[in-house]
Amino acid sequence: MKIGLAITGSFCTYAKILEQVDLIISAGHKVVPIVSSAVKNFDTRFGKASEFINALEEKTGEKVIYDIVGAEPLGPSNAFEVLAIAPCTGNTLAKIATGISDDAVTMASKAHMRNYKPLVIAISTNDALGLNLKNIATLLNEKKVYFVPFKQDDPVKKPKSMIADLDLLMPTIESAIKGEQIQPIILQG
Repeated sequence: MKIGLAITGSFCTYAKILEQVDLIISAGHKVVPIVSSAVKNFDTRFGKASEFINALEEKTGEKVIYDIVGAEPLGPSNAFEVLAIAPCTGNTLAKIATGISDDAVTMASKAHMRNYKPLVIAISTNDALGLNLKNIATLLNEKKVYFVPFKQDDPVKKPKSMIADLDLLMPTIESAIKGEQIQPIILQG
């Protein structure tokens, strides 16, 4: 499969994402990386943006798509069998749920969704059980949108925060291709 992998600014998950890229490629799939402006531009305590971009390009053999101009043709060209957003921040989740396309990731998702192909979302948000709960519900009811199973990552210190189990990214993609949501969606801590 040709898989679009869109990455948003949940910086603490990047090491795990790079592991998943390796697993997807070793399973024989092609990965095309797409990143939000935060991923492209922000250095954090988890690493430098340029190093992460370079690692993605090295692993995938593809240039990273990082702007609207690069992402827009993905729909008309019917570029991917599946598009996975992993990690998907609450900000990006809210934009997708309300039809906003103001960066490469949201434009890629809009462009991909118009082809009625699977969109896989791996949430990583501190407000999943707060304001973003309605956006999760909206997207759960959308055809061809599938969620990587998720759980609370720290119920005591961050009671509204939830994060996808990235080890379930490829199994979720495989289920989504068949038109099925992997279950259970909500995991126990």
